[in-house]
Amino acid sequence: MAGVLSFTTTIYLPAHVHVIGADGEAVFFLNCPEGPPELRESYSLSISQVNRIQRELAAILPSLCAAWGKMHGHY
Repeated sequence: MAGVLSFTTTIYLPAHVHVIGADGEAVFFLNCPEGPPELRESYSLSISQVNRIQRELAAILPSLCAAWGKMHGHY
């Protein structure tokens, strides 16, 4: 996945990630632990880019949810 995937250290529920790249940014709710990731908002990304990111997040959802849980203690 091109771009930066970030968690915030401040707890804002529900579990979500920010995906930031050269072309724009998107925020996805993870819907832990089972998914699927759901788009909250995006800026300057095409539908195909958002769909690709969503598929890639779904493929690594267990590790994203585990990282969120480790950082925040809950989803």
